[in-house]
Amino acid sequence: MTIDRSTTTATRFEQTPLETYAYRRFGAGAGLPLLCLQHFTGTLDNWDPAVVDALASEREVILFESAGIGRSTGAVPNSIPEMARHAFAFISALGVTRVDVLGFSLGGMVAQQMAIEQPKTVRKMVLAGTAPEGGEDIMHTEAPALKSIFDDFTGYERLARLFFTQTANGVAAGEAFVSRLQERRNDREPLASSQVAPAQIAAFRAWERYDGERFEKLSRIQQPCLVVSGVRDIMIPVRNSYMLAEHISKATLVVYPDAGHGSLFQYNRSFVTQARLFLNAELA
Repeated sequence: MTIDRSTTTATRFEQTPLETYAYRRFGAGAGLPLLCLQHFTGTLDNWDPAVVDALASEREVILFESAGIGRSTGAVPNSIPEMARHAFAFISALGVTRVDVLGFSLGGMVAQQMAIEQPKTVRKMVLAGTAPEGGEDIMHTEAPALKSIFDDFTGYERLARLFFTQTANGVAAGEAFVSRLQERRNDREPLASSQVAPAQIAAFRAWERYDGERFEKLSRIQQPCLVVSGVRDIMIPVRNSYMLAEHISKATLVVYPDAGHGSLFQYNRSFVTQARLFLNAELA
């Protein structure tokens, strides 16, 4: 029997009262569906097959494209709560009542918002390369380390330099990652439009601000969380993951050495092992 993979499964479209969303759904197993929420300007095609295909061996994996991204309709949301509203509309239309969530970068912020707003919908979360509301230095593209990359590189080379360190190990991991992203030959998504980055940057800036007690909202997250980061993340510094682990009561922290924003892709075998153990463990 041939099992669909992220590189071969067809892109589907789900119409909802809000928008029509592009998504890919594949895999099988006893585990709850795993909803995957993507990074800044990322599309369905930016998920690493080495990660999502491996996770799909034990459960359904659902890759979601929010409003205004790829072939999903509508305007790009400029706040995390609005992004969560689109995610809820999507899974409700699918008829999915409970999920685990893998939120990477921007997607991890959306996952936190979802867990707070509808705790019965989200069972467990994997929060990779992300930050809490009230976090620090979240995607400041004007910072020298990021500005030089955005100014001097484009396409996959830019992505590799943003996600991976420039050590020998990091460069090799980045090249392997880029090669894997190109395995899907057909039915690919359009690149992010010029409207995507400004809206998502506005969401980052709003997420850095907070009212009342800093990190108070994290105390409302009662779901078990696996927090993952690279120690050399230049996009969302690792200290944000320490904040998440400190203030979420059921958080476990994994920090990878010589790794940047894409630590889950650089250490994909270790990450998949950790994520499987976490997702399959019985709830305390």
